Amino acid sequence: MSTDRISATRRIGASAADIFAIVSDPKGQVAIDGSHMLVTAPDAEPLRAVGDSFVIDMDRDALGDIPLGQYSVLNIVTKIEPDALLEWNVGSAERGPLGHVYGYELVPVGDAETDVTSYCDWTDISDAIRERVKFPIVPKMALITTLEKLDRLATAPKT
Repeated sequence: MSTDRISATRRIGASAADIFAIVSDPKGQVAIDGSHMLVTAPDAEPLRAVGDSFVIDMDRDALGDIPLGQYSVLNIVTKIEPDALLEWNVGSAERGPLGHVYGYELVPVGDAETDVTSYCDWTDISDAIRERVKFPIVPKMALITTLEKLDRLATAPKT
């Protein structure tokens, strides 16, 4: 496994199908890419096939970690396997994909439990960007935060 790929895993008390439905719907997912900095994807439809794309408005001003401010990011699905895997390539909406890939791997443990791995691969990212985001420490923490949020979403009482 490449040292450029980092991951975090959490066992979540929900079916793989339920979790897949959450992570394949970018609307309202404020941490869908693992960064915990997304604002919203108000016009996005659930992701159903390779090539599907969605743009999310991003805002790092409140985080104060790197001076990127507000911008939009284009996300393009690169792999999708219902109830098993969702992966997408992320880049600037203005410049096109930069090559960093985010995704989820779902491994059913039973009817109501799933091992969920959130990962990112920055193989094609420049050293300058890596230094700014303190790779891999900050992305690893962000992946853990995203799994915690996903756990809350997947196990929330149905209303």
